[in-house]
Amino acid sequence: MEMRERNEETKPTRSLIFSYGTLKRGFANHVLMQDLFSANDAVFLGAYSTVADLPLVCGPHGVPFLLNLPGSGRHRIRGELYAVSPRGLARIDELEGITLGHYERLPIQLRAERGVKGDCFGGGGAVVEAEAYYAHRSFAEEMWQRKGKVGFGEYTATEAGEYVRRNARPKERSFLEEIRLFVSSPSSSSS
Repeated sequence: MEMRERNEETKPTRSLIFSYGTLKRGFANHVLMQDLFSANDAVFLGAYSTVADLPLVCGPHGVPFLLNLPGSGRHRIRGELYAVSPRGLARIDELEGITLGHYERLPIQLRAERGVKGDCFGGGGAVVEAEAYYAHRSFAEEMWQRKGKVGFGEYTATEAGEYVRRNARPKERSFLEEIRLFVSSPSSSSS
């Protein structure tokens, strides 16, 4: 899950982070990754997919959540792999609300997408150990139930069309309160 920069044992390790949602290229929060690239705190490594089938759903405000419920999903999740410095990781952790109980960063196994140039981990479908931001365990199962146990394999422009940026969300409740309301409300075909 961590890698040392080549020939420089004194440099800090970089964490391998799998992004499946709004941090991907072309999506709402990718500006953070661009800032990290500029500061040499992140490097794009390529397109990857999960080894396991996992549930990926959208919650309140169209926010994507990967659910740590192996065997529940029907899709290998497609996303992007980044090598991130400790400073960059702290910034992503903050965005993902790690200390607020929104997400938790946990191990994940990945493989490079077929035909992807720049597979830096041996090619040929080698398994890569990384980390991903999963919906916090305190609501993951409820989120899966709320979504009718139906997910998708890739966060695309279709799902992103439902995304509401943070500055446009209601201010009277925390995001965790919004999640609790969302999972406790009856499901509908539009959610």
